[in-house]
Amino acid sequence: MPQKFPILGLSSLAAAAALLAGCASAPPPEPIATAPPPPAVVNVAPQAGTPAMIPGSTTTTTVTTTYHSTGIAPMPPPPARDELIPPSPGPQMVWEPGNWSFNGTGWDWIPGHDATRPQPAAQWIPGHWAQQSDGSWVWIAGQWTS
Repeated sequence: MPQKFPILGLSSLAAAAALLAGCASAPPPEPIATAPPPPAVVNVAPQAGTPAMIPGSTTTTTVTTTYHSTGIAPMPPPPARDELIPPSPGPQMVWEPGNWSFNGTGWDWIPGHDATRPQPAAQWIPGHWAQQSDGSWVWIAGQWTS
């Protein structure tokens, strides 16, 4: 009986395999940028006169930013902004709420921050703007109670 399909020769089969081998996907490209490695941990010896750290304890660093305020304004401050108060970083820390500061021409918002109590039982009384008899507004600074 005659064959309906010609039998492919070994050379035709090798050529087809070579053509199909070129269809494999290329390796992924190299990344354009990579994240920097994490910073190295540096152990610093305490300076003379500072208390030694107790193993397993933590320290809290407080950053103080100074803003310029004239302390007197010709107009009332805007309403206080709502602030998301984060959990306290420690029992000696108290949240000092944000407030408006008059810069001479307009108002700047000073965000709230954690502050260290000067004494264990001290409480923070926030500052506020108070209107004077002449219509101006004056800043009454916050203070700690003992």
